Amino acid sequence: MADRHRKWAREEFVTYAYILLYIALSSGQIFFNKWVLSSKEINFPYPLGLTLLHMVFSSVLCFMLTKVLKIMKVEEGMTLDIYISSVIPIGAMFAMTLWLGNTAYLYISVAFAQMLKAISTYVAVFVLGVLAGLEVMSCRMLLIMSVISFGVLVASYGEISISWIGVVYQMGGVVGEALRLIFMEIFVKRKGLKLNPISMMYYVSPCSALCLLIPWIFLERPRMDAQGTWSFKPLVLTLNCLCTFALNISVFLVISHTSALTIRVAGVVKDWVVVLLSALLFADTKLTLINLLGYAIAIAGVAAYNNHKLKKEASRVSSGDTSQSIPLVSTSTPNQLNEETDKP
Repeated sequence: MADRHRKWAREEFVTYAYILLYIALSSGQIFFNKWVLSSKEINFPYPLGLTLLHMVFSSVLCFMLTKVLKIMKVEEGMTLDIYISSVIPIGAMFAMTLWLGNTAYLYISVAFAQMLKAISTYVAVFVLGVLAGLEVMSCRMLLIMSVISFGVLVASYGEISISWIGVVYQMGGVVGEALRLIFMEIFVKRKGLKLNPISMMYYVSPCSALCLLIPWIFLERPRMDAQGTWSFKPLVLTLNCLCTFALNISVFLVISHTSALTIRVAGVVKDWVVVLLSALLFADTKLTLINLLGYAIAIAGVAAYNNHKLKKEASRVSSGDTSQSIPLVSTSTPNQLNEETDKP
């Protein structure tokens, strides 16, 4: 009995340690990205280039871990047809999400960007899901989406120095994330392909890197050549890429030891940590009571949404349908994203 209790306590400790690690890495990566993009010392205001580095770094490390060192296993079942018809659209949307989300950091504060990203994704996914026939509109869901949207509007109204360019970039990233999740549901789940986060990183990262490379050549490389900013600090950027990959690993660990609901709750905690800490770390972040009120209203709507989805999933499991889709882990945007096996 004592051994069983010690084993249970040890497992609980490990689980909470993984959750705290995820929250710390996810929050830290957001601040790290913001610092790299906005710091005059680093002098790297190139969100497209930074995201491209993340994807290349992730592709190389995934290959090393799965094919060379063989520490982790890539799920089998991927075919050329599935890659062309499913992975490429998902990778393109993922690239769009990261690119636009990181670009928003140049125009709006971390706290406001996190509010928009963390909350608006739920509404966007639901609306696109209804249009795609994956979600069913009901009075309850309409009320929940209305509460979330109202909270976003209140938070936006409370923003002191709002940049609509930054809002457009961030909302573009939200739409990209919503489309990626919809594509995951349509292309992967319906084809019966089950992939863990490491497998998704292995397959999608090279595709996303290619999708980012093409616009980078035409949009940011000429600026980098003209401004002579190729003398950036490689150590800082390498650490940034390493932190991004470590975040993905932490998500994999949390998912393997808990559940999708647990990481959803952890994601909400992380959102609040980012919002509050950004007010202390960055001069461009000034929270108001209206900001916090709007965010609290939206979070209440998100909690109602998660509760609704949990009951729906429990009902599906009890009926014998245990299949689920596994969205790609978001690596660079404040999202995280969007960072679990079934979000939203």
